[in-house]
Amino acid sequence: MDKHVRNQMAARVAHDIPEGAYVNLGVGLPTLVANHLPGDKEIFLHSENGVLGRWQAAPAGEEDWDMINAGKEPISLHPGAAFFHHADSFGMMRGGHLDICVLGAFQVSQRGDLANWHTGQPGSIPAVGGAMDLAIGAKRIFVMMEHLDKAGRSKLLQTCTYPLTGLACVSRIYTDLATLEITRNGVSVLELVGDMEPGRLQDLTAVELDFSALDKSFQRRLAEER
Repeated sequence: MDKHVRNQMAARVAHDIPEGAYVNLGVGLPTLVANHLPGDKEIFLHSENGVLGRWQAAPAGEEDWDMINAGKEPISLHPGAAFFHHADSFGMMRGGHLDICVLGAFQVSQRGDLANWHTGQPGSIPAVGGAMDLAIGAKRIFVMMEHLDKAGRSKLLQTCTYPLTGLACVSRIYTDLATLEITRNGVSVLELVGDMEPGRLQDLTAVELDFSALDKSFQRRLAEER
């Protein structure tokens, strides 16, 4: 996935974060969301290594390696941000104090099960970090991921085949092809990316998709942008 597509996905996620939300950004793609949050919204970012406030990626040449996010990437803090102990950060995660957590994923099931820490392959390094704590502790889980894996297979499945991080925890999925919502009745498509067509998206996806919300979501987005 090229840089432009990654930033498009991050901007789309940032658009859906409401005023006043406390939001954890996971390692990988989710860290890009910090660079796309609108300046006129008061949003509090949280990083599991113990940072709270607003930040963005540090400009090249201005990195301070004492200020990093959970992905060990250098960040530039906005006024009012704070550092604190790792244990206090996990207390926030486990205590239900986060409104949204944005995570990457290897797989998501049609009921919202999340697999994002281990592929189960020989030689892979299991490193769950705080993913399980976030999956259970945050009020809503947004997933950012490529729609297809490297072999061209759907990462949205009827049942995850990789070890699970959390059960029925995912609320919304942002991919390079579409924005999707996990509902009681299955997977609803909210938006299509670029020139993607419903039939093509269905062909690429290993679960039955509901397109009934597509037009309503598009009209609502237009009204917001006006």
